[in-house]
Amino acid sequence: MKIKTANHIFFSFINARPVLKGYLFAFISTLGMSNVYVFSKAALQEVHLIQFGFYWFGFAMLWSLSYLIYSGKIRTAKNLNRKSIVLLVIIGLLEMSAAVTMFISISLIENPAVVSFLANLTPIFVTLFGIYFLKERFNLVEGLGIVLTITGAILISYTGEQSLKDIFAEGTGWILISSFLLSVSIIIAKSRITRIDPSILTINRIAYLFTFSSILMITEDYSLQIPGTALFNIIIGSIMGPFITGLAQYTALKYIEASRTMIIQATRGLFVVVGAILYLGILPEEMQIIGGIITIVGVIVIEMGKIRFRRKRI
Repeated sequence: MKIKTANHIFFSFINARPVLKGYLFAFISTLGMSNVYVFSKAALQEVHLIQFGFYWFGFAMLWSLSYLIYSGKIRTAKNLNRKSIVLLVIIGLLEMSAAVTMFISISLIENPAVVSFLANLTPIFVTLFGIYFLKERFNLVEGLGIVLTITGAILISYTGEQSLKDIFAEGTGWILISSFLLSVSIIIAKSRITRIDPSILTINRIAYLFTFSSILMITEDYSLQIPGTALFNIIIGSIMGPFITGLAQYTALKYIEASRTMIIQATRGLFVVVGAILYLGILPEEMQIIGGIITIVGVIVIEMGKIRFRRKRI
């Protein structure tokens, strides 16, 4: 009976409407990414960023390659044309840079939930790029959302110091760079996502990051030996993050608009708060929680503004 029930749920999911699939994959991506912030912070407390990257993306390569071979999707790589390969190179470099700067931020900022909340600035860049490059129209609802998100980000990162140098928390600049690069990648990936299988996009990103980390491991002569607890956190995080999150996020973009995935992913900070408390014993400051909630509301307002505008055009 249990087997029949499980099979029924599985096939119901497979046969679900495309939009429902998109939302489900976006939610899976959100949960996976929430775990990335928690487990990566735990690992980075014990190992250097370069050692972390080598093992994190090394395991991610293992999971992704295993999936590609098992599913048979590795054969789709043979169908890639020259334009698709160029696209993969561009996306790979952008997402490699975005991931590196994000992990630098996580290593510098004490609470991973703060980094997650600040990452909600990504939709602002996506909106602005859409206006500049895609000639999309801008409406007042989106403007309100941008103001709210920026206000929340300021509240999160404000230290209370009088010095201009120390007015914002260390590591804030890195997450801004990461959000900027990721937004460019999202726009490019969305424009071509139907031509490249999500699993290929996922392993493409991981391959760049693993190669980059391996080069640094060799040139900087870092030891392969790391604590067992760090290795455990890396294994769990690499399954949830580079593999499940990447695959689910790209798959979601096949079924729903990027703006709708952004709304769901904006809530990841709340999951990170819970994870940071339970697993790391870290509680955000009151102002950081308030600012984080404001950024979530801001992202939702931005994306609702986009959806409302598209409906009016139809």
